[in-house]
Amino acid sequence: MTLNEFIKKFAEEFDETPMSDFTADTRYRQLDEWSSLSGLSIISMIDEEFDKQITGADLRSVLTIEELYNLVKSK
Repeated sequence: MTLNEFIKKFAEEFDETPMSDFTADTRYRQLDEWSSLSGLSIISMIDEEFDKQITGADLRSVLTIEELYNLVKSK
């Protein structure tokens, strides 16, 4: 999966935030719609789409969508 495909899958987990708000440099925890529930949705999406397990601590250890993508690829 490419970075752009990852960004698209990431954005699909959000209902209110426009797709145009999601880029490689987006600091996802600063999105208005971000919540602990969003975090669980992202963890679940990564498990389903990539068959990789990440933790809440992993989510908090990176700032941007691209950093998260790189973390998932390294697992």
